[in-house]
Amino acid sequence: MISKKDLLAKYGISYGALYRWKRMGLIPEDWFLKKAAVTGQETFFPRVLICERVELILGKKDVSLEELAAELNGKERAEAVLSLSTVYGEKQFKVSELLQVKVICGGKEKDLTTIIKEEF
Repeated sequence: MISKKDLLAKYGISYGALYRWKRMGLIPEDWFLKKAAVTGQETFFPRVLICERVELILGKKDVSLEELAAELNGKERAEAVLSLSTVYGEKQFKVSELLQVKVICGGKEKDLTTIIKEEF
């Protein structure tokens, strides 16, 4: 995970730019994770996903943000999704963004990541 503060400093982007990208759909809403911190509530992001996305946005100088958003949103709509339903609700994850999926029972672990990614 990377904090919003560290992300902005690392790439030299403004708070306004980050939230404009969010409103445009360049950065998915579910990547903005609120967590309690000593100073109050802070926003964190999945480090690998957000860094790759910010680098993509910053590197696409020849394309408008609107065009890039349309391109990314088109790809994301076509992506496979892992959907988990529990008694606490449902959560969906894009298969391309999965780092690891495993089932643990009685001290035994079964890694399902490769099976899921190869299938989709």
